[in-house]
Amino acid sequence: MSDMPTLEARRARARFRAWHRGTREADFMIGGFFDRYAQEWDEAEMDWFEDLLAEDDVDIMAWGLQTAPVPAKFQGEMIAKFQKLDYVEVQR
Repeated sequence: MSDMPTLEARRARARFRAWHRGTREADFMIGGFFDRYAQEWDEAEMDWFEDLLAEDDVDIMAWGLQTAPVPAKFQGEMIAKFQKLDYVEVQR
């Protein structure tokens, strides 16, 4: 029996962390991205997202809004999807 959490357990933990960032803006951006794409992620993509969650919200949001350069370790298809922002629902 392994002590490693299952992908589903990791998703559950990541979902909570994505939606409890401290500001509504970060919650909508990071949590919305998670809700839109997480069910299709494999282990490597989940690793990427968990690494992203360890970063400061201000940096994550700047990368998403393309107002700051994305560090090499986050560049690729996942950040490109994140930068589309098509998963953020505007609430009025």
